[in-house]
Order: sequence, then structure tokens, then C-alpha cells
Amino acid sequence: MKLSDDTVVRFYRLLGKTFYSIAMVDKTVQKEEIEKLKELVQKEWLPVEDSSDIFGSESAYQIEIVFDWLVENDCEYEQIRPEFKNFKLEHKSLFNPVVNASILKTASAIANSFSGKINRNRFY
Repeated sequence: MKLSDDTVVRFYRLLGKTFYSIAMVDKTVQKEEIEKLKELVQKEWLPVEDSSDIFGSESAYQIEIVFDWLVENDCEYEQIRPEFKNFKLEHKSLFNPVVNASILKTASAIANSFSGKINRNRFY
């Protein structure tokens, strides 16, 4: 069954929120995390995307758009995980091995993009 463009756009928006929550785990989004996200949207997500949003842009750009909006508005991130989990339960067919691998690759890259550069004062 083909998913509607609206469902795909919602999926990418939730990914933007999920990746934001990973970047915010230490309560701060670093420049390196933003750069890594943008790099991986270009390399991982856009090449496999064929749906578009209401403006005609590739839906995968919603990852960046939502992530950037959340950063700019310094949003809380604790409620994101349940929302993504519920979406995944509703749309299991969307989460094939390729998509799951891309999610893990992007999440790991964001989490590791700032490793070794942690300012311990941020935690005190």
C-alpha cells in the first residue's frame, strides 16, 4: 500500500523532532550536530525520497525544517519519543530495513558528532 504524501511529510517531521531530541540530550544543540544532520539529509534521505510537501519541495527537507524550528525556539523535547513511537505503530510498513538503517545511522552520527568535545561545565 502506498502511503499518502501527508503521511510521508508527517514521518519526516517526526524524524526532525526525534533527531532534535537526540541532539538535545545534553540540553544544548551544538553546531556540529546541526551540520551533521544537514549533511545526512542530503546524503541519506533526499536520494531515496520521491514525495513532496505542499510547496513542491522534497518531503525529506521537513527533517531539517522541523529540527531548525525546534532549535530556534529552544523547545522541550521530552514528549517527542511517545509521538514517534505511536506513529511507528500506526505505519509499520514505512519502517523497512533501509529506513531503519538510515534512522540509526543519522541518530548515531548526530550523537557522535560532538563526542570528545563535551564541555563538562554544561552538566553542572
